[in-house]
Amino acid sequence: MLRRKAYNEFLNWKRTKEKECLFVKGARQIGKTYLVREFGHNEYESFIEINFLKNPSLKEVFDGELVADEILKRMSAHLPGINLIEGKTLIFLDEIQKCAKARTALKFLAEDNRFDVICSGSLLGLHYGQDADDEVEEVESVPVGYERALMMYSLDFMEFLWAYGYKDSDIDYLKSFFDKKEKLPYDIAEKFQSILREYIVVGGMPEVVADFVAHKDFNRVQSIQEKILSSYDDDIANHARGVEKVKVRKCYASVPHQLARENKKFKYSEVEKKATARKYLDSITWLEDSNIVHVCRNVFEPYLPLSANEKENEFKIYYNDTGLLMARYGMQTKLAVLTGKILGNAKGGIYENLISEMLVKTGYSLHYFKTENSSIEIEFVIERDGGVIPVEVKAGNTNTPSLNWFVSHFESEYAIKLIDGNLGVVEKKITLPHFMAMFL
Repeated sequence: MLRRKAYNEFLNWKRTKEKECLFVKGARQIGKTYLVREFGHNEYESFIEINFLKNPSLKEVFDGELVADEILKRMSAHLPGINLIEGKTLIFLDEIQKCAKARTALKFLAEDNRFDVICSGSLLGLHYGQDADDEVEEVESVPVGYERALMMYSLDFMEFLWAYGYKDSDIDYLKSFFDKKEKLPYDIAEKFQSILREYIVVGGMPEVVADFVAHKDFNRVQSIQEKILSSYDDDIANHARGVEKVKVRKCYASVPHQLARENKKFKYSEVEKKATARKYLDSITWLEDSNIVHVCRNVFEPYLPLSANEKENEFKIYYNDTGLLMARYGMQTKLAVLTGKILGNAKGGIYENLISEMLVKTGYSLHYFKTENSSIEIEFVIERDGGVIPVEVKAGNTNTPSLNWFVSHFESEYAIKLIDGNLGVVEKKITLPHFMAMFL
């Protein structure tokens, strides 16, 4: 059983909610359903699950009057033997995108407040009309104010360490060096950088991590990752509309190739010769809304708020899970990463993807800074400590002319350099090993 941070978010919702349901979002196969079930069985006397994909007939529970008493009566009629215990029952509505009336009913179940309700589903980020699935229904009335949204991701590096067997005290020990900005003992730094390389290759998909922890077999890892990638391709085929199916698939397949370039700005011409944003922008939006990629946008000024300074047509795209990216590259590239022998532009792209994923899972939105007609580029700029902090990612430990230029021109309070090495501080520049990005 994998320990997940989201479980504590569930507990916090249960403890602090005031007439609101929990709405769990995230890409397919990142562990949403499994974790809700675990939470329901552990924290409640009664757990009731309705999956509208597996049991479409259960949509009849939400036909008719949407007051709580009527819904609960129909629920008990359709699910003989369920036990509705006031204050001690969790109702889980899975694949809720298949039943628009169930989404509307969340308001009335939340107002009633006798039973806790969690809902979830696949591809919930897609706006109605983006999804080609005829069974996905448009919600007539979104229960604004009665939902608490929680975005889940695949396992982050800290969760990977938990799966590996490390305790909170071990991670607290690492964080003490981060907090004090003190150099780590050499063997400790090397050990965790080595585990991070395994995380790059394995990624954070729960099924992959659980199998790796049990078997330590990278061939099994590759096989499971390929199965997940195939399911994502199936999602594109089943849920993208019309001609978008081909275009979305082309864009998604193009990401690993573009990350292996020196200039990692996403280029439509790499998807198709002479392609333009007009043809492919909707495909990028589909991928982003499905949560299987993360989009990092360039800003013309690195000032707060970064979202107000975005360049609309300049962005990079990263896979939502670096392990899946590595599966696209294949076993020989994985071996090169594990042994520290990976070279070339692909190495930089892999580590950028890793840090993008770590930043998103820590709660940051993704932006970068690149000047016009200049070699100055900062891989990430983040909103932190009341300002904009530049984060430069180095696959090794090389010089940082762009970071130095940025600090001098924009008077940053400090700057972060992430490297394959140890911690150090020189004036405003804080150098951290890659794995310490989990503490940002």
